[in-house]
Amino acid sequence: MATEATTVFKDKMLFLLTVLNVAYVLDQNLQPLEDPAPDATPEEIAKVAELKKKREEDKFTCRGHILNTLSDRLYDLYMSMQSPMEIWKALEEKYNTERQGTDDFLMMKYFEFKMVDSVPIMDQVHELQILVSRLRDLKVIIPESLQVGAIISKLPSS
Repeated sequence: MATEATTVFKDKMLFLLTVLNVAYVLDQNLQPLEDPAPDATPEEIAKVAELKKKREEDKFTCRGHILNTLSDRLYDLYMSMQSPMEIWKALEEKYNTERQGTDDFLMMKYFEFKMVDSVPIMDQVHELQILVSRLRDLKVIIPESLQVGAIISKLPSS
């Protein structure tokens, strides 16, 4: 997955999982459900059993939706993982590894960006804004005054 596509994937996936009320199973601080106390009432035992069943169903749904959105190649790679958290962590690790090599590439692309007469100026400004946004995602902040100067310096000489 390309870095930009990975960011979009992650945002869309978290939105979907949140709407489905299953994103909570990806929370690293999610506490396991405890077994009922030995002196628990039948209602308490039933409640814990119901909560455990729901948690398992939510994990299944979460895992299925994550896998369903992956390319066939990535699906084959991650389908053996049973836990949605395990899949999510593996995808984040893959993304972070890609991201480390991307920041230098994006900075180079930003500095080498040139505007041309043959493409509408607003399309080119938008492309430059996307580069700035992607750099911001990588914690590379370009002040607005520098961005304005960069746009002016990148204008064609005509």
